[in-house]
Amino acid sequence: MNRRLAQGFDREAEPHPHAPVEAVVALGANLGDRAETITAAITDLARLPLVDAVRASEPVESVAFKPEGRDAAAPAYLNSVAVLTTRLAPSVLLSYLHAIERRHGRVRSTERSALEAGWEDRTLDLDLIAYGDLVSDDPRLLLPHPRAAERDFVLGPWLAVDPDAVLPGAGRVDDLMRRLRGAE
Repeated sequence: MNRRLAQGFDREAEPHPHAPVEAVVALGANLGDRAETITAAITDLARLPLVDAVRASEPVESVAFKPEGRDAAAPAYLNSVAVLTTRLAPSVLLSYLHAIERRHGRVRSTERSALEAGWEDRTLDLDLIAYGDLVSDDPRLLLPHPRAAERDFVLGPWLAVDPDAVLPGAGRVDDLMRRLRGAE
């Protein structure tokens, strides 16, 4: 095993995982051949070093979110969630996610942290939702993802892959989904 990949770039900030960890990655696309892109991205995730297994949900379609709320006039998203069993450090995994996005034509209008919502259409969006039970408030690596509990297009597919899923700091994903549905 490559120690650098498992330790991350900043050894002080991230502990070396001794055992594989389950990481949750949300996938979304609303430009181009969305289904083909999602399928290819899941294949790319499975090919990453120190990733032992990938379980992915069937894609679901969702309406685009804009600053004003849902936007039915914008191209619809296709969303999926993949649960990876990995020994990659979370910062390294996040770097790989960004590289996969670029390989599939993602162009970011600006670099930002997960605290700053992005509203542009995209060929592929990969968000690191959770990494085991790790909680990080580092702007470069916010875990769990700060808006995951508010996104039915993340929670629903995640439940399809793992009915017992828990979002660190927020609770069981099935409970979060029920609350979201009650709020709609």
